[in-house]
Amino acid sequence: MRSAFVLVVVLCGCNSASTPTAPPPTAKTIRYLAVGDSFTIGTGSPQTSSFPSRLADRWKAAGCTVELKNVAVNGFTTEDVIDEELPELGTFRPSFVTIAVGANDIVRGNTAEGYRVNTRKILAAVRASGAQVVVLPQPDWSRSPVAADFGDRESLASAIRRFNEILASEATAAGARYVDLSPLMEKQAIEKQVASDGLHPSAAAYDAWADALAKALPSPCP
Repeated sequence: MRSAFVLVVVLCGCNSASTPTAPPPTAKTIRYLAVGDSFTIGTGSPQTSSFPSRLADRWKAAGCTVELKNVAVNGFTTEDVIDEELPELGTFRPSFVTIAVGANDIVRGNTAEGYRVNTRKILAAVRASGAQVVVLPQPDWSRSPVAADFGDRESLASAIRRFNEILASEATAAGARYVDLSPLMEKQAIEKQVASDGLHPSAAAYDAWADALAKALPSPCP
């Protein structure tokens, strides 16, 4: 008797729910490096109240993934920023950088031209990193209660305006974004929105800077 061989083919009707799917794309992390002096580190208030922290908080609330590194130091000049803070560009590799520096150049007697030279170096280095660059003026700290300890108030106010003009022109020339918060800062100075140290802005003032920046800048979320 001839044997018969039967080939049985079983087709799997797989449940589509069990079919492996590609994972969702990972959200791009905003690597935010804040460089500068006391006005960036938030002297006079907790560091969590500094404008970089409050700006990062707003972005996070909007759904962004943000890694903030604030390397600003109280008392730093533009030369200090070049020597001590700019090396972070190579190690942290930021995608977004804010620059706010100049008050201590005035206090330590740096000339306007010296400030311009150093500012140009800072902007060139940050721009070369490929990060988005946002530049802020220094506030009118000549109106602060203890400002007289650093010199004549009118002379300080004139120097602040001059240095901010230099910063704005150099930022524009370098292709950076200059966000002019001077009107807001002037209003805060007149209203005495000052921290308990009698010199630096209050936590509410720093928060208002962050709010103004968040409104002026396009969302960095991908």
